[in-house]
Amino acid sequence: MENVPQYDDAVLEKEFQEKRQRQIAEDFAKPFDPDCILEVRHLRKCFPLKKTITGKVTKELVAVDDVSFKLKAGETLGIVGESGCGKTTTGRAILKLHQPTGGQIIFNGEDITHFDSKQMRPIRQQMQIIFQDPYSSLPPRSTVGGILSEPVEVHGIVPKEQVKDYVLELMDKCGLRDYYYERYPHEFSGGQRQRICIARALSVNPKLVICDEPVSALDVSIQAQIINLLKKLQREMNLAYIFISHDLSVVKFISDKIGVMYLGAMMEFGTKEDIFRNPLHPYTKALFSAVPNPDPDNKTERIKLEGDIPSPANPPKGCRFHTRCPYATEKCKHVVPEYREYEPGHFAACHMLEQDNG
Repeated sequence: MENVPQYDDAVLEKEFQEKRQRQIAEDFAKPFDPDCILEVRHLRKCFPLKKTITGKVTKELVAVDDVSFKLKAGETLGIVGESGCGKTTTGRAILKLHQPTGGQIIFNGEDITHFDSKQMRPIRQQMQIIFQDPYSSLPPRSTVGGILSEPVEVHGIVPKEQVKDYVLELMDKCGLRDYYYERYPHEFSGGQRQRICIARALSVNPKLVICDEPVSALDVSIQAQIINLLKKLQREMNLAYIFISHDLSVVKFISDKIGVMYLGAMMEFGTKEDIFRNPLHPYTKALFSAVPNPDPDNKTERIKLEGDIPSPANPPKGCRFHTRCPYATEKCKHVVPEYREYEPGHFAACHMLEQDNG
């Protein structure tokens, strides 16, 4: 009879946390990468679920857990995953719309992790966001001219007498007609509203733009127009994008790098070519197998994931994907896999890969 290894979850958790803290301390001591506009190191964001009468947190939801990556100017990082995996929370934590619980955010060579609202004010000009819903993210009582002029005036981008000319030029860049200047958001279609949102984000000359599912609420034909507009503006302004989406075909088209998230953690990270040519993690393979392939001579078998996504308030022990993974072993149920680099710039966290690569 084969001996089944015995796992002590308490001991394993202690060892894992000690190893993680050593790795965090080692990474925090490293100098900032001068070639990167953004470095995220071991980002963590928790939300309290239960508190005592004195305010002590007794239960928390870990929305983002130990996420790290680098991004250069002019690059696009696509973040994909199922709903509730922590994509949007990651973007909001980077922008300091949610205060990170742990980790480091280095933007343009400066650690902004613990900046207060006053210190963040000049940084806000350089970091912008395009929201998912163009219908609710625009103030209904303001004209297009007012919506686009306000951030320009607040940040002093141009002298006051030049604001209107600046805004009209920006509208032209984003495919908006001059006579839209006096119109209100309810007079526009979804695609036109999203162009207004893009123009608003770019009005302050940012270096980083977080695109939070910017085309998911739009028709497919309009999606292509918005994606092409984003790519054109990126080339012209040398923008860095973080593109959050659940649509793999859109992410493949626009991204240079891709991160795959599940239950708040990064399962796999690499260049677009690496991720699509050679996906390593079983979760990534399952996601890609669900994408329709128009080539009848190159059909791939669909990998069906059993069960529902576990609650992030009560994630599984060990590998958080083991409850749905077709390759899960007893070790996966108890031991957290190491997030390792298997090829240059290609990272994944899976025990199956550890065995195959020694």
